[in-house]
Amino acid sequence: VQVVESGGGLVPPGGSLRLSCAASGIPYRPYAMSWYRQDPGTQRELVARATTGGEIKYADSVKGRFTISRDNASNTVYLEMNNLKPEDTAVYFCQTYVIGEGAYWGQGTQVTVSS
Repeated sequence: VQVVESGGGLVPPGGSLRLSCAASGIPYRPYAMSWYRQDPGTQRELVARATTGGEIKYADSVKGRFTISRDNASNTVYLEMNNLKPEDTAVYFCQTYVIGEGAYWGQGTQVTVSS
């Protein structure tokens, strides 16, 4: 199983980034595909989640600014991030959850919001 994120980088406050995550080698369609983020010394927190049933969940801190979407045919999930703030700076991780298999994680991609 491989979970690979891409799209991180350095962006000024108010800017935008789009993260992508592709999961391969999974025998079944993931029930949920999610984005988490983590700063050094802090707990990893859920940013957004999308399930095959169409349920979408966002952290309160990103509601109205971030949009998660997924392509079930290719097991790919995206995170469109707008109006980025310095406090959004973190390593962003993709998680793929398969019922009966558990969770698979990517290696993370750095997002830095700074002028």
